[in-house]
Amino acid sequence: MPDEPDVQFPLIDGFLFARTGRELLGRCPVSAFGRLRDVVSSDVGELEYGVVGTKDDMGRLALRVRLSGPLQLTCQRCLKAMPFALEVDAILVLAGSEAEIESQPVEPDGPDRILGSREMAVGTVLEDEVLLAVPFAPRHEQCSGAGAGKGEARASPFADLRGLLNRGGRAEN
Repeated sequence: MPDEPDVQFPLIDGFLFARTGRELLGRCPVSAFGRLRDVVSSDVGELEYGVVGTKDDMGRLALRVRLSGPLQLTCQRCLKAMPFALEVDAILVLAGSEAEIESQPVEPDGPDRILGSREMAVGTVLEDEVLLAVPFAPRHEQCSGAGAGKGEARASPFADLRGLLNRGGRAEN
C-alpha cells in the first residue's frame, strides 16, 4: 500500500472565516484526496485551490471554493485514460444545523448549503467539490476503443434465440 501523502489541510471556524473574509490559497497533490482515488485513473498531478470567506447575494455567511487543475479519468466507453480539466467555482452557504438546511426551500440555481462548524475540515470541503464536479460516467468525445463506434452493426445477444423460435424449437426445462 503506498504511503499516504503528507498534506495537512487546516481546520477552520467556518462562520468566523466567512464573517471576517479570510482567504486560504494553496496547491495540493491529487493523491491528497482519498475518496478521489476511486474515481481517477491516476492520482498524479496537482490542484490549485482557494477558499474565501464571503456572503451570498442574500447576506448569508458563505465560503467561495475554487479549484482547478488536470485530472486523469477513465473513459467509460474505451476504458482508457482521458484528461479532464477540473474547474470549480462554488458558493457554499453555511448553515448552523441540518434542520436549518432542511427548512429552507431549495433554490434551483442558488448556492449549495453545507453544515458549518467551528472545526470545518478544509480538505473535506475541497474533496466534496471535486467529486461533485467530476462526470459520473466520463467519456471521450471520440473513442477508438472496442464498442465505442457509433452506428456499428452489432449482433444481438438474443439472435440465436430468435433462430430457435423461428424453427419451432423449444427450450427444455
